[in-house]
Amino acid sequence: MSEGIQLEVRDERVAIVTIDRPERRNALAAEVLDAMHGAFDEIAGRPELRAVVLTGAGTAFCSGADMKERTGDLGGLGHTPGSALLGRVQGPITRSFVMQELMASLFEKIHRLRLPVLAAVNGPAHGGGFALSLACDIRFAARSATFGAVFIKRGVSACDMGTSYYLPRLVGASRSAELLLTGRVFDAEEAARIGLVLDVVPDGEVVDRALETAREIATNSPLAVWMTKETMWQTIDAPSLRHAIDLENRTQIMCTATGELETAFASFREGRQPEWKDL
Repeated sequence: MSEGIQLEVRDERVAIVTIDRPERRNALAAEVLDAMHGAFDEIAGRPELRAVVLTGAGTAFCSGADMKERTGDLGGLGHTPGSALLGRVQGPITRSFVMQELMASLFEKIHRLRLPVLAAVNGPAHGGGFALSLACDIRFAARSATFGAVFIKRGVSACDMGTSYYLPRLVGASRSAELLLTGRVFDAEEAARIGLVLDVVPDGEVVDRALETAREIATNSPLAVWMTKETMWQTIDAPSLRHAIDLENRTQIMCTATGELETAFASFREGRQPEWKDL
């Protein structure tokens, strides 16, 4: 698709986004972040797609922000709000803030995407790479994968890029506090034990494992998948059971008006798989 990012489609329904900077352990330079914004914007505009697998090239998933990147000239980017400012910012603080927003808005975009995003963590996912994996809906890990919110080791808060939001919801507050306050790196087996990843597989097989689940998701109605993802994440923040049920009720009634429920019943009676409509 562009330097640093590869986008391909499998089975005409599942997109694979690969961060392709193995020589930099797939660190997120400004140009890579901008290309990722573009890739996920393209995916969002293709109604035939049903799921996304996100991975890294080589032996790393993502080592986070590129600490060796030259930030003197950051113009020429255009896929995200604020990117037009990168070439004419006031000074280092403003430049850093715009870069922070470039990364954080990408992770939010992934989290808010109508399609489920499955992380195939094929190696280290540290710092911003850890936050990137947390923004995905489901995570799978290769045995060589490692994870860590290492920001605190750099003298700044470990709460960065949505980590303080996602991590307690995924592994609980106490475990999250320990991981964030120590900044320690932990392996795939521990990630599975605490519920951060769904499965651990041999190196070289993690993308295939993620595709297996992505294809299973793709057999369902695209609207039902979209509404399930959106409702689940929104009700995690619901202030009460009543709020959650009210949102579920309204979503269900809306979905029944599309005709997909009748399609499902008819296919069940006829003993065949339903043919869902694209969005």
